[in-house]
Amino acid sequence: MRSYFQKFRGEHAPLATKANINEIAFAWGGGFIAIALIGYLTQSLHHPLVLGSFGASCVLLFGFPKSPFSQPRNVIAGHFLSTLIGLLFFHIIGDMWWSMGLALATAIAVMLATNTVHPPAGSNPIIVFLLGAPWTFLITPTLIGAVILVILALFYLNLKKSLVYPSYWI
Repeated sequence: MRSYFQKFRGEHAPLATKANINEIAFAWGGGFIAIALIGYLTQSLHHPLVLGSFGASCVLLFGFPKSPFSQPRNVIAGHFLSTLIGLLFFHIIGDMWWSMGLALATAIAVMLATNTVHPPAGSNPIIVFLLGAPWTFLITPTLIGAVILVILALFYLNLKKSLVYPSYWI
């Protein structure tokens, strides 16, 4: 048992490299534009396009655009699949604590099995349960919002001469 608890001390690996001021400002701008645009569209169209997990998606997209978790396939499919799974469990099995747990676990497994892992999307099944979301939640805000984020990231991230986004599509 002692060796198990000794693992809690960590591996003493070095900290990740700190972003410089230009990278921080660029990520700030991307996050601001993305959420402001989605918020503006939500308000203007009187149709929900904002999803709480999109904030965390912006951290990955604009702070770590080369990460596999930030690629279009992962952002769009990860959000879509996780929300779909949440909706299936909520509407078919019901609003129970264990159903929410199964929905999240299944979303993790499906994202891993399909190579579409996008960590922020892991919160989508929980959001579905908390809101009691209807089936339309899969399209708006989930799918349309994720597509807007990716389209914005394509235009914004490629403004930076040293960056090519995406690394891959499929």
